[in-house]
Amino acid sequence: GQDAFVLACLGCPVRLVERSPVIAALLRDGLRRAMQNPDISVVVAERMSLQVADGREYLLALDESQWSDVIYLDPMYPHRRKTALAGKEMRLLRTLAGDDPDAAELLAVALTRARRRVVVKRPRRAPALSGPMPDARIIAPNTRFDLYMTHPKIIGKPCPTSTAMD
Repeated sequence: GQDAFVLACLGCPVRLVERSPVIAALLRDGLRRAMQNPDISVVVAERMSLQVADGREYLLALDESQWSDVIYLDPMYPHRRKTALAGKEMRLLRTLAGDDPDAAELLAVALTRARRRVVVKRPRRAPALSGPMPDARIIAPNTRFDLYMTHPKIIGKPCPTSTAMD
């Protein structure tokens, strides 16, 4: 939900789609609490919505008029071989939601429904999801964003709508 909130603060309308009922309940509670904060309630009320659904099914059910310019996928990170433990929050989320073995299938569907691009958040050193290679990558110290362009003529133009999927 943090990435979705940042996108909303930047002016993008965001539809969060979460298939895990437990994680969706946590997101719903976070949105409810954010609505009580006068400094951010307008952003949350006007730009964020939550759907409890499988991302693939959700995207396939959309009418073309409902397609987003950008679809942001944030699948559960793959297990690491390092001995250091992930943060408490990530360990809890992994326990609640499990892995995302179908993340590549979600990417394939997202590529048919995004008007401009699909962005996939990955660990910096993780392999790309199976399927087409990303058109570009943005690399941060611990995270990488794989970008898949679905309409190359409009690369670089601002995007008015987005869908974030965990």
